[in-house]
Amino acid sequence: QVQLVESGGGLVQAGGSLRLSCAASGDTICISAINWYRQAPGKERELVAAISRGGTSVYADSVKGRFTISRGNTKNTRYLQMNSLKPEDTAVYYCNAICLPRRYWGRGTQVTVSS
Repeated sequence: QVQLVESGGGLVQAGGSLRLSCAASGDTICISAINWYRQAPGKERELVAAISRGGTSVYADSVKGRFTISRGNTKNTRYLQMNSLKPEDTAVYYCNAICLPRRYWGRGTQVTVSS
């Protein structure tokens, strides 16, 4: 079992910044990737940012140039730096760990961007 805990969400004005953190614990040795997703009200959950073992990162088109995914000092920590936030970034943000054949989800952290 892998446990994921997200933190760092909150209420911010448009144009502001937040830094989300994701900490994995438990049977982390099997984890091959930890990525960020989000789900806005009435919408499907979508991939926001992913980073490969080699350090290559990919982003949703809607956040390119504004969000940055990074690793912490340990391989079980991920950050999501979010700059120039927009009201449409309002969502619950989740980290997701791939530990084949399973995927694990955290409970999410709410990000609300006011206009």
